[in-house]
Amino acid sequence: MKTFILAGGEGTRMRPYTYELPKPMLPMGAEKKPILYYVVKNLKRNGLADYIITAGYMSERIEEYFGDGSKFGVKIEYSIETEKLNTAGSIFPLKDRVDGTFVVVMGDHITNIDLKEMVEQHKKSGCIATIALLKGGFPLEYGIAEVDDKNHVVKFREKPMIENLYNVAIYVFEPKIFDYIKEKDDFARNVFPRMLEKKEKINAYVFKKIWHDIGRVVDYEKLNKELDMKKIFMD
Repeated sequence: MKTFILAGGEGTRMRPYTYELPKPMLPMGAEKKPILYYVVKNLKRNGLADYIITAGYMSERIEEYFGDGSKFGVKIEYSIETEKLNTAGSIFPLKDRVDGTFVVVMGDHITNIDLKEMVEQHKKSGCIATIALLKGGFPLEYGIAEVDDKNHVVKFREKPMIENLYNVAIYVFEPKIFDYIKEKDDFARNVFPRMLEKKEKINAYVFKKIWHDIGRVVDYEKLNKELDMKKIFMD
């Protein structure tokens, strides 16, 4: 099964670190392996070993480290971007490279999501798209009062937990998804709204495992000290 790993961003919010390396190649944890190494590790442990990495900024650093993937027990090809194409736009020129179910993940996220289970659920759903949604929440800073139509307080909750389902940009698709993609599209901003507008059903895979978006310097520095990669990716 083909997997696209999107690793073409410039990582401007991660400067000065990304002056020397593209964000997916920043070292993480005690082993100082690149973030992208752990992306590949989780894909492989879930039986996914055939990748196309879409890269742009400092793509040579990714190619130097991973090569054709053989030393990691996987197969890697590259699609080098010369301009910003966005998430869906980056795979649009490669639509002829897939002939069945395929996976799209980001190259700068740390997660141990069960992709094997996600793919199985996707196939049972009959949908052309499945989105991974992380179930999580945060407490409100203030207490919440509920008032009836007579302005009487009927219920009070102290700093309630607000739960949401977060799109973590991990997707399973059928080739028909390309019918909804245009050049330089983003999945969340363009493709999924277009699908819903056309009454196309989108399957949700809700999970509670570990997921981190290394989006800011403070996140990177904090997680680099706290994350135990061996426990996260324990086989």
